Amino acid sequence: MKRYIAIIGDIRYSKNIQDRGNIQRKLNKILNALNENYGSDIAAKFVITLGDEFQVLLHNGDHLLEMIRAIQRQLYPVEVRFGIGIGDITTPIKKTAAIGADGPAYYAAREMIDELRIMEKKLKHQAPDVKVGYYEQKDDLELEHLNAFFRLNKLIDNSWSDEQRATVMEAISNNDSQSEIARRLGTTQSTVARRLAMANFITYMDIEDIINKTIVEITR
Repeated sequence: MKRYIAIIGDIRYSKNIQDRGNIQRKLNKILNALNENYGSDIAAKFVITLGDEFQVLLHNGDHLLEMIRAIQRQLYPVEVRFGIGIGDITTPIKKTAAIGADGPAYYAAREMIDELRIMEKKLKHQAPDVKVGYYEQKDDLELEHLNAFFRLNKLIDNSWSDEQRATVMEAISNNDSQSEIARRLGTTQSTVARRLAMANFITYMDIEDIINKTIVEITR
């Protein structure tokens, strides 16, 4: 039986957001763009389900990391947690929206969201914001490694100052020289280099690459 990847996303601390309507409209715009840009990967489209929660069903994980990072970066400073489940779908799937379908992939995604909430209460700012799992399967070394890498990059992300974050985002969004990044940010190349070094940018990107390769491997 074919395995799917179910993703449940949830806005953190949503009750504390003053203009929730504007955030929901922004989120809806982001999700619509992802549905358009990654249509071949999507079994059932991104859809907002509970106001602060949304979900999608994927055929594969080839661009999974790109999708969740796009949502996080475009919604920042609003924070989003992601539960990712890998497994079967036991009900009919409607391409138009990831709602109504059910099965172990969604059970696992919901379980991961619940575990993230528990970890946030215990670990506070050291808690991860992405967790991947199979339904009712705990002992998988590859998944443990994957989730450890997600935790590590979340710690690096949490350490960034506003200036470091802006510089990192420019470096990720535009694959060009430090001089060009400096020009857009109105600063110097040496300042860009220093910010990226202090932000552990190379380490962060190396870990992102490992995360992406691992996701692609385990979801094939």
